[in-house]
Amino acid sequence: MANILAIAGSPTHPSRTYGLVEYTAKLLQQEGLHVDIISVRDLPAEDLVFGRYDSPALEQPKALLAKADGVIIATPIYKAAYTGVLKTFLDLLPQKSLTGKPVLPIALGGTIAHLLAIEYALKPVLSELGARHILATVYAVDKQVQRQADNSVLLDEEIEQRLKDVLKEFVKAVEYDAAAPQELVHAN
Repeated sequence: MANILAIAGSPTHPSRTYGLVEYTAKLLQQEGLHVDIISVRDLPAEDLVFGRYDSPALEQPKALLAKADGVIIATPIYKAAYTGVLKTFLDLLPQKSLTGKPVLPIALGGTIAHLLAIEYALKPVLSELGARHILATVYAVDKQVQRQADNSVLLDEEIEQRLKDVLKEFVKAVEYDAAAPQELVHAN
């Protein structure tokens, strides 16, 4: 069974971003994948702000990332960029920790005008962490993701279909990348 790590970069909880991560996790679990979710807002703020790479609180997130076959990174867009709490977390990850892992960015913004924030702000950082297989971003505007009373989310039809389409690609990429080393071992 493939392992997926979903990283929620919202500084608030509950949030539409976290709800979208949970929704995405349920869809992936229906495909037989194991999904762990990290909410970066739950990590000690002092460790993030002061750049404590050796913080014991980061051991579990780093271990989950190391064993992950694929990574989802979800963030709201504030001031035309991803959140600061997500940036501080990414800065504390080991160099090249995304190498060999398909990465799916998911973002929510107030308007479509911030769509490119992922391209010029987040993707360069992901590349610096070793990500080479970054799938098409799922970008939604706030009105496309409605938080329900139970903190789940209701997606409008268009964003739900885009998410499902990209998740099909993500699952294929995870399965291919997970199988490739085994095929190479058997071929030798």
